Amino acid sequence: MARKTKTTSSTTVTPLALSDLHLQLAGLEKEHQSLLKQIKKKRTELNNFVEKMRSLATEVFHRVSPNMQTMAELDAEIHALFAEILNTRKMGKQTQKNIQSLYRSLQMGGVISYKPIEEEEDDDEELDELFEDNDSQENHQRRRQFWEAEQDSESPTVARTDESRKIRQTFLRLAEIFHPDKVKDNETQMTHTEIMKEINKAYQDGDLARLLEIERKYEVGETIDNNSEDDLSRRCRNIEQHNQILKNQYEKLKQELRLAKNTPEGSMVADYKKAAKQGVDCIELMLETMQAQTKLVVEIRDFVQDFKDKKITIKEFLAGPESLRSVQEDMMEELLERMMEEFGGMMDFN
Repeated sequence: MARKTKTTSSTTVTPLALSDLHLQLAGLEKEHQSLLKQIKKKRTELNNFVEKMRSLATEVFHRVSPNMQTMAELDAEIHALFAEILNTRKMGKQTQKNIQSLYRSLQMGGVISYKPIEEEEDDDEELDELFEDNDSQENHQRRRQFWEAEQDSESPTVARTDESRKIRQTFLRLAEIFHPDKVKDNETQMTHTEIMKEINKAYQDGDLARLLEIERKYEVGETIDNNSEDDLSRRCRNIEQHNQILKNQYEKLKQELRLAKNTPEGSMVADYKKAAKQGVDCIELMLETMQAQTKLVVEIRDFVQDFKDKKITIKEFLAGPESLRSVQEDMMEELLERMMEEFGGMMDFN
């Protein structure tokens, strides 16, 4: 009688199972490399845009600053002249009210800055409080919108914890390899010190993509046995988890760029680029406008000075300078043209 042998389960992995894992790993690796490239490109785009905002703001400040200083000095002179006229010159109540009205119209028209007249200070304080309340509400609303946008862009708490853990694991693995204290020769210590600076910055920024770039650059990634199902499965799981974190990181970079473009500085960059394509220097145009405004304010300062020095009559003074009257006429013409355009648009039924 033949002896029965006990059948044992084989631990040998079939070639088909390995083949499937190799295909899965290849697909994940391809997606991984694509995500790293996308993140690098979007990060560069964001950094370049932020740098453009800074450089443009700096250029505007340096080129416009002298004119702004001149305007501030003229503004202070005009206020001082009106204060002296209203406080020291003898005149009737109606004349004083008319001069105050002219003074106020210059402020409301944006020719000079707003400054309360003594008897109006109580009313102005109430207005200031009202505007402050509105500003506070507006700022609160903006902060809330930004906070909500941040919340919407973030993953749930558990996902964030998983991300943090994965980033920390990668950081610790790289720190274990590149810590300067683990080598003795000076040259290698210096090299490792510089690499650790990159590693620390990427970790502080929560930048998994950068950590993985460093890992790949110095070829210190995890080695696996391509004939081991366990190694291949573990590698697939790790890359799949990394890819999900990288997708989240990419979305956050896109949102940061959108937020940057929606700021006043971001809008200025967009307008500057559009104008540059048409051969227009926005800053030069701004300077020309400011110089024209400065010329107008100088004429007004001289006009008020002439009245203080009694070189012109009260009637001439209340009529205002010729330059201001022409500006007011231009403003009225522009307003009428705009109203007619809007009215024409309303009547267009095509």
